[in-house]
Amino acid sequence: MLIVSLLFLCVCAGGVLYWFYNGRAVDTAAEGSQESVITADTFEKMKIIEDAISEYYYYEDKVDAQGMQEGIYKGMVNSLDDPYSEYYSKEELEEVINSNQGISYGIGAYISMSKQMNMAMINGVMEESPAQEAGLREGDIIYEVDGESTQGMSLTQVVSLVKGREGTTVRLTIYREGEVDFQRLEIKRSKRLETTTVDSGMLENADHIGYLRIREFDTVTVDQYTEAMAELRGNGMEGMILDLRSNPGGDLSAVVEIARKILPEGLIVYTEDKQGTRKEYTCDGERELDIPLVVLVNEYSASASEILAGAIQDYHKGTLIGTTTYGKGIVQQIHRLEDGTALKLTISAYYTPAGRNIHGVGIEPDIELEYDYDASEADGSDNQVEKAIEILNEEIAKD
Repeated sequence: MLIVSLLFLCVCAGGVLYWFYNGRAVDTAAEGSQESVITADTFEKMKIIEDAISEYYYYEDKVDAQGMQEGIYKGMVNSLDDPYSEYYSKEELEEVINSNQGISYGIGAYISMSKQMNMAMINGVMEESPAQEAGLREGDIIYEVDGESTQGMSLTQVVSLVKGREGTTVRLTIYREGEVDFQRLEIKRSKRLETTTVDSGMLENADHIGYLRIREFDTVTVDQYTEAMAELRGNGMEGMILDLRSNPGGDLSAVVEIARKILPEGLIVYTEDKQGTRKEYTCDGERELDIPLVVLVNEYSASASEILAGAIQDYHKGTLIGTTTYGKGIVQQIHRLEDGTALKLTISAYYTPAGRNIHGVGIEPDIELEYDYDASEADGSDNQVEKAIEILNEEIAKD
């Protein structure tokens, strides 16, 4: 039996947008019209397989009854062939909740999924963290963790391998674009880290232009965004660059609250489930941003970051610069089970204010501009930020 609560809380894990929705008991046998796969024949075959393993399997000492049970549950969800639906063990569920609350135990790096490689990728490194000290970089692909290949693993599985007890060491084998050989890094895990999801400051090479980057949308992000905006305003900001590049998404309530500090009155986003039930999230327009805005996006901007970028684009509230976004326009919901485990299942699609569902398509920027990695490596420049400054200077001059 599934246990649900009244809590409405979205969490993020590598481009996944979903929420907890608890409060009523759900009878899984009664819901849904499709024929059950749990039959007497199913149980009989499982018993035959178990007996065969017990009698013939060579590595008898490696047989773990609990692990085998977990494998059955994961296999059921994996059969949906949906990369966003997943079964969580108790430990995995706890990690997801901690991540959404801005708490990290481990190396101090943001991890998401690379769409091109279909493998886990570093999409940010915290300041003064073990990851930074070891030389881990944004864009690094995690090829192995402690010698175990990550190919075919979900984001949750990779994260659970990377994180661990304080003081222990994790060995990462990294593929880095432009490098001939794999990078092998040993990183000592740290104590609990408070996640900083917002970076901001006034640009030194531009008059009165502020820069604000949101790395992911956690419950802590709204307060961090509010504080950053207050500081930028206090420094005389007249135009702003909102950097959503490589932002994998996150907490729906967080992105909606931030959108309410930017957009005019109207719809922010709406969802529709398989019954066609529609749920709307709106803005009263009382805190609408009153300065020119440019939003930076790339192919790793996903889910909640696409909600914000899509709404800004639909309202012509800012100019989007970069490359087409990831294209995740569906929503997941976490159902807690009685034994402390959980299911995360895709339950609806989301739409921008103009009615666009961007799933599998992404959001095309207003100005298409590939990031110049060579120039960045050579002199640290950022051609997308430079273009944003050019656009903002033109807008500020008009006012």
